[in-house]
Amino acid sequence: MRHLKAGNRLGVTTSHRRAMMRNMVTSILEIGQITCTLARAKEVRKPLEKMISWGKQGDLHARRQALRFVKSKEAMSQLFEELAERYKDRNGGYSRIIKLGKNRLGDNSEMAIIQLLGSEADQLSDLKSQSGKKKKPQKKESTILKEVSEEVRTESTTPEEQEVDPEKNESDETAETAEVQVETTRDEHEVETKDEIAAEVAPEQSDTEVTPEVIEVPEETASAETEMETKDEIAAEAVPDQSDVEVTPEVIEVPEETAPAETKVETEAAVPDEVVPVQNDAKVILEQAVHEEIDSEKKTSD
Repeated sequence: MRHLKAGNRLGVTTSHRRAMMRNMVTSILEIGQITCTLARAKEVRKPLEKMISWGKQGDLHARRQALRFVKSKEAMSQLFEELAERYKDRNGGYSRIIKLGKNRLGDNSEMAIIQLLGSEADQLSDLKSQSGKKKKPQKKESTILKEVSEEVRTESTTPEEQEVDPEKNESDETAETAEVQVETTRDEHEVETKDEIAAEVAPEQSDTEVTPEVIEVPEETASAETEMETKDEIAAEAVPDQSDVEVTPEVIEVPEETAPAETKVETEAAVPDEVVPVQNDAKVILEQAVHEEIDSEKKTSD
């Protein structure tokens, strides 16, 4: 039977094994991790976690117990200050073993890394913390429950309870009236602004509408002038036939009645340059007709 034979001797003597464990624990406390064989990594966990549990106690007896095994001042300060606060809420499991997946060249032994949790070299804990913060799916609330709860609430508000709170009803009515007044004032302001805008735009439209009337004047004058020309031609043709008849002054005044002085001034101001020669020709024709009539009168008088 193998009583009192627990643990791995690692193929070395007791003193050698004890010194090796002491050196490995101190280096882990100082640096945070070491690389060694898988068998030694598994064996060093026992004294390492015992030192951390003494560091968490923090009393004088625990310090003396740790100093029997650890002989480094730096490792002792790390143990009783930083690591004690880091693992004060953690009960065991202060280290992690990571298999490297490669063997040592000399004896083909399997290699591994042993490190303290939360140290500078520990990256897996950060990854686990990020992956662990997954959002839980929110439960969809059923619409049926909402409808039932609303019906129950409406039924619970009996007419007696409604009569008990007349002040609330009055306050609701006043709030509604205030809202209606605010809306009406807004509508009035909008109407006033629209009227002001229309009043401002009206003179501009009147100014713009004047121009087409001025432009249309030449067309009327041109039509009147064409009518005058036709009448003058007819009168000129009829003058030799009516040479025996006495010409009255009324016939001479006919073209003057058709074109008053005011319309002549407006037409002369509004007619373009192309119409001016037409007016000159009409005047010449009228003058010739008058001279012919005067000559015919003289001949008749002789």
